[in-house]
Amino acid sequence: MAPKNRNNRDVTPSAASTAQTSATSSGSTPQAAISNPAKPAVNKSVSSSSSSSSSKQDWNAVVMNLANSYRDSTPQRTKLIDAFMAFLVVAGTLQFLYCVVAGNYPFNAFLSGFSATVGQFVLTASLRIQTTEANKSDFPSVSPERAFADFVFCSLILHFFCVNFIN
Repeated sequence: MAPKNRNNRDVTPSAASTAQTSATSSGSTPQAAISNPAKPAVNKSVSSSSSSSSSKQDWNAVVMNLANSYRDSTPQRTKLIDAFMAFLVVAGTLQFLYCVVAGNYPFNAFLSGFSATVGQFVLTASLRIQTTEANKSDFPSVSPERAFADFVFCSLILHFFCVNFIN
């Protein structure tokens, strides 16, 4: 067998480190022992904790600015649609967690319920896009009433298929 290559580091203690340990054990302090390399690490951790707290404050300011802008400039109709979409996310998450924890014995029921939740979320997202004032140029011929009628019609078709899928 070929001999193993050693790393570049020396396994035996160097003369400087043995001199340092012998000098410190005798009571005198050598110059190398005075310069403590742990001190800059303490300064770095203090500066990193202050920078992390400032970046955390920056994120908090960004989130607060986003929430204030949403609250002030979003119409009530869009907020209602967003609340319904949040409800659908929570309902879908609970259905999935129930399937993971309790099992999915009537698998058709799980697929039907989860598909209804995801499908309703997609239809609601479409309604939100079509009724947002900023998207009027993208949908010039679609009025908010027409978008809502399409939403109701497609929701009825979706739920008809989901109910029939359960058996």
